[in-house]
Amino acid sequence: MSPPSPIEWPARFAPEHSPIHVSNSIETGAAIESVWSCLVDAARWPHYYEHASEIRLENGARRLEANTRFSWKTSHIRLRTIVTEYEPFERLAWQAEAPGVQAYHAWLLTPTADGGCRILTEETQRGWFARLGALFTPGRMHRVHQLWLEGLAAEAGKGSVPDSDRV
Repeated sequence: MSPPSPIEWPARFAPEHSPIHVSNSIETGAAIESVWSCLVDAARWPHYYEHASEIRLENGARRLEANTRFSWKTSHIRLRTIVTEYEPFERLAWQAEAPGVQAYHAWLLTPTADGGCRILTEETQRGWFARLGALFTPGRMHRVHQLWLEGLAAEAGKGSVPDSDRV
């Protein structure tokens, strides 16, 4: 039995109530501020994560914040998304929907003793399209999330942090 998740799940998206749940993590020497800066700059995702495209933040938003709404494509699926959890330099989560899929995607950043951080991302999905994806391409979401983490860690390792993101 795996340990309980540190993610704060909405009841309907809790892993025990969701047919699809993936968890990925990575440790990086990059500073938590740099990781956070890359993560909340959604327009930057396609530069290091090939499965993200056509990102459009609503209402003139430039970065993800609490209640930011945005649309984007991931793995050729257009999602309507809202940020539901936002604790700077620690937690970010959003709910996303597309025909046949509802998802909750959460991120948790934890500082490490060497000045870097551990990045944990978990996602649950519900809906007929999500189940078909899991049936016909098992393990795919885990693989692409790992690519996202590796790209995020590499991008954050470059070290550019806007002044607005410094602690």
